[in-house]
Amino acid sequence: MKKAKNFKLLGTSNKLVELNKIKSKYTVLYFYPKDDTPGCTLETKDFNSFYDKFTKLNCKIYGISKDTIESHLKFKKKYRLKFELLSDENKIAIKDFKVWGKKKFMGLIRSTFLLKKNNIIKEWRNVRVKGHAEEILSFIKSSKL
Repeated sequence: MKKAKNFKLLGTSNKLVELNKIKSKYTVLYFYPKDDTPGCTLETKDFNSFYDKFTKLNCKIYGISKDTIESHLKFKKKYRLKFELLSDENKIAIKDFKVWGKKKFMGLIRSTFLLKKNNIIKEWRNVRVKGHAEEILSFIKSSKL
């Protein structure tokens, strides 16, 4: 297991979220390219629909992109999201988790990380959106971690 590098990012609660201070058994960090675009909206809505099931497993969810906090707030309100979106305009966590790279152009590569006590226990890179949130939920339920 690899330790995740700490970060502090502004969240939609208007507070700085520091990775090392998140108190939950599991943490899902999903990195997505852009608020309110088709794939990102589908992925975010899926995480939102399974939110209560993640919560029952003592798992917090954070969506991270380089969008501004204003953009995140609109996106969160529009879809009534129950979890925080974190703004990483300076690409701090994006670079630490190595999710910035070549697509057609340089951009954020859709990726998800499952953490336990800030250790990365599973990575999903180049994520296909359909069924992804459910796959992570199943992985947590079936893992003996």
